[in-house]
Amino acid sequence: MKYHIITIGKIKEKYLTAGIDEFLKRLRPYGQVEITALPEEKMPDNPSEAQKRQVLEKEGEKMLRHVRQGSYVFVLELTFIIGGPFGLSDGVRRRADSRISFGRITLTHQMIRMILLEQIYRAVKIQRHEPYHW
Repeated sequence: MKYHIITIGKIKEKYLTAGIDEFLKRLRPYGQVEITALPEEKMPDNPSEAQKRQVLEKEGEKMLRHVRQGSYVFVLELTFIIGGPFGLSDGVRRRADSRISFGRITLTHQMIRMILLEQIYRAVKIQRHEPYHW
């Protein structure tokens, strides 16, 4: 299986980078994971709603350029898009074939990257009837 994660922003916290690296290592035997991390657009201090929408549109356009043709087809590839601190543009939301929620709690877009990798790893282990917990 091939997984593609498109996200905005860099991971700044070392503990998140370590967690992401660990789950990427664990996933290597089961498929290819590619992370495309795109830079955040500059947001002014105290932005207006129009400025926020403009930033989301720019980030959305950048992310959509990296979505491969046919990536929803499970046998080929899955593409996950994680927005930046202000979320996703309407264009990205319209392009989505499905939406996944990690619950009603609020998590940073940086934490979601690690949690998504952990959930993919968990799903692969369950699908293969392999133990997840030791």
